Amino acid sequence: MAKQFKVGDQVEWNSSAGIIQGTVEKEVTSDTTFMDHTVRASAEEPQYLVKSDKTGHFAMHKGSALTKITKG
Repeated sequence: MAKQFKVGDQVEWNSSAGIIQGTVEKEVTSDTTFMDHTVRASAEEPQYLVKSDKTGHFAMHKGSALTKITKG
């Protein structure tokens, strides 16, 4: 089963710039276009729109690419 996240979860992911931390902004459960790319998503395998805490930039990731973190 794919990892599940909800809006507001704090997560981190790997990028070419290193480990990025951010917040889940939206769960996407159907195919959509993001930054001129087709994103394949379903209720069984959603993708997540995440916002970087550092830069404010948005990215779209599968649940398997994200790790939930606790800030504190």
